[in-house]
Amino acid sequence: MTSKTVATEPNDLGKYFIERANAGDVDGLVALYEPDAVLAFPPGNLATGHAEIRKVYEQFVAAAPVLLPGRQHLALVSGDLALTASTLTTGEVTVEIARRQPDGSWLWAVDQPALVP
Repeated sequence: MTSKTVATEPNDLGKYFIERANAGDVDGLVALYEPDAVLAFPPGNLATGHAEIRKVYEQFVAAAPVLLPGRQHLALVSGDLALTASTLTTGEVTVEIARRQPDGSWLWAVDQPALVP
């Protein structure tokens, strides 16, 4: 899996997030989002678009967290939208909205993570 691997199912995004974050792959993390996506992280902060999301993940990866996969819930898909969620090993829950792209792949449009580095 490389940072160029695309999500063919909505829940691929969460799996790729864990792999790319643990590898320190900032470009790969940013690639999981639509160009104008909104990320609510760190708590109290909103990052909009790839440039702002990149800044958030540069700081996040610099802290070198080791992320463990939690329990990924079944994606709820309605047409080209999907609600994805995971319960982390800490008990916190992440919630995201993914959108099917014209090529059939999926990207996050809205991300409300509860990650604690």
